[in-house]
Amino acid sequence: MRTFPFSAVVGSEDMALALILTTVSPEVGGVLVRGEKGTAKTTMVRALAQVLPSIAVAEGCRFSCDPFDLDPTCPDGPHDHPAARSRPARLVELPVGATEDRVIGSLDLRQALGVGQVVYEPGLLAAAHRGILYVDEVNLLHDHLVDLLLDAAAMGRSTVERDGVSVAHAARLILIGTMNPEEGELRPQLLDRFGLTVEITAPRDPGLRAEVVRRRMAFDRDPASFITAYAADEQALRIRISTARSHLPSVRLDDQQLATIAKVCAAFDVDGMRADIVTARAAAAHAAWHGRSDITKSDIRAAARLALPHRRRRNPFDAPGLDEELLDQLLDEEPDPEPSPPDGSPPVGPSPNPEPSQQQPQLGNGHSTDSQRKDPELQPADARASRPAENDGRATAGIVSAGDTYRTRLFTAPGIGVGEAGRRSRALTSTGRTVGAITANHESGRLHLTATIRAAAPHQASRGRKPDERLRLATPDLRLAVREGRESNLVLLVVDASGSMAARRRMEAVKATALSLLLDAYQRRDKVGLITFRGTDATLALPPTSSIDTAARRLEDLPTGGRTPLAEGLLCAAATLRLERIRDPRRRPLLVLVTDGRATHGPDAVGRSRLVADQLRRTCVASLVIDCESGRMSLGLAHRLSVHLGAQHVTVDEVGADQLVHAVRQGRAA
Repeated sequence: MRTFPFSAVVGSEDMALALILTTVSPEVGGVLVRGEKGTAKTTMVRALAQVLPSIAVAEGCRFSCDPFDLDPTCPDGPHDHPAARSRPARLVELPVGATEDRVIGSLDLRQALGVGQVVYEPGLLAAAHRGILYVDEVNLLHDHLVDLLLDAAAMGRSTVERDGVSVAHAARLILIGTMNPEEGELRPQLLDRFGLTVEITAPRDPGLRAEVVRRRMAFDRDPASFITAYAADEQALRIRISTARSHLPSVRLDDQQLATIAKVCAAFDVDGMRADIVTARAAAAHAAWHGRSDITKSDIRAAARLALPHRRRRNPFDAPGLDEELLDQLLDEEPDPEPSPPDGSPPVGPSPNPEPSQQQPQLGNGHSTDSQRKDPELQPADARASRPAENDGRATAGIVSAGDTYRTRLFTAPGIGVGEAGRRSRALTSTGRTVGAITANHESGRLHLTATIRAAAPHQASRGRKPDERLRLATPDLRLAVREGRESNLVLLVVDASGSMAARRRMEAVKATALSLLLDAYQRRDKVGLITFRGTDATLALPPTSSIDTAARRLEDLPTGGRTPLAEGLLCAAATLRLERIRDPRRRPLLVLVTDGRATHGPDAVGRSRLVADQLRRTCVASLVIDCESGRMSLGLAHRLSVHLGAQHVTVDEVGADQLVHAVRQGRAA
């Protein structure tokens, strides 16, 4: 397969620089590329593999040992003066649906069941040793697999202890992950483990966009000629990477530059020490790339722009970013040493030192003061929010900011599901405790060894097994482990945004509750959807997605006012769940209705809402009604609606986990 040349890619300077730096110094810890669809993320990664210098490997070694620096612990060793052969560095692509066995390797069942030998079958980490391991849509990969990859990239080794196998092998690799933030975020703990991160967007300049199309069409029309036209640039880039690698050990990091790096990381208030280490390594790689023996302020600046933005996130709703003015101020305060003369290598490929791109602004949480939240029922309307008349469905909408988020109680779907592994409801999943065994029947999964032996034991006489022979197994004997753990769910938030919510200042508490539930859904790996209803109809503000921060932004900008079309909100929820059941039948939904129970749109609005609730109940959808009604004159409409819906009923004050603990303690004291 012909690959688009790396040096022919237009724009994407930040991504090109990050890939080059981690190629020069794999100890940087890999690159995470965040960007919208259609921005050549995969194209650039595959192109990078074509400009990596070739490597020498020991003949016959499945772990790509360097014949001039043999690994004494190689599972295929010891190697005694092995023959060396040269081959290109590999690009190993990890599919989203890969299992742990495929990643780290496992027991070779054919050898174990056929000849009774314990033989280790290497996984993708072994295949990627001394090359590139590429994970597209890394945010959709299971967290424990991401942990395995990052551990191997950081330690340079992979250790396997399972199924009677105890193996450790070298896994020095360049880890590159790409993701579209619209499809969900990585946890901050996993983000921190990536050395560098890049935000990439399509160019907005018409001339650049035209050049992208021109080159792509030329490549598709005649790939061979296009690749030949850039062959000289590709070879120059390959030589420069090799030169930078060999020059890297001679780059000096003196105390002054080390103090500058520590000052920059401390000023940006990053957690832990990984940021300092990565910035130092990336700065050294940047200096080597430019042929310098001393690290300068420009090297530190380039490294900090790539190593710090994703480490400044404090919660999933924060956008990554870096205040480059502050960075320049910090660096301007430090003197720069006299740089060593460069090696004179001309820059090739995408510019390795791009102009700083504008960072995305930090998302404000719009939190109000404590005094404003003490009694939202009695406070006057917010100055930014209009107070629409309840009887006017066309009333002007206002936007109310949310209060502080908090830790919520665990709300689950009843019963046991079979969905994707997560952290919410009970389910039979690929991870968890073993609760039984099933016949293999051509399915994949972890072997249940004792159940397999028990299934084979009664047939040994009929199979002619002698007393001194090993166990005779057949395919029907194979049993797979059944594991019970937790699954992720679809949390569908249906939020009342009508005038009754805004007029009495309930919306601030409602948004705080909804944002807290979104944060909980993020931590439990759920998909989320958002439906709002106000005026005369309901709106699917956010179709079900894994992007929790997108849902948070939609919720922050949610306007309020108008009548209360409660029935329409429930009908929209029913239609959304019906469609999602077709798209993802294994994922169980949890419907969360946030309302005071009032319905004011259309004839017999309350009766219609209860009729729709009865229909939803017959679909056996797990539901939760969060009652926003407060004050002395409580009508109990939301509680009655929860009965029709067959839903759990809680008030806004009962959503928080701290409030539940406090109530339990009070009950014990009484």
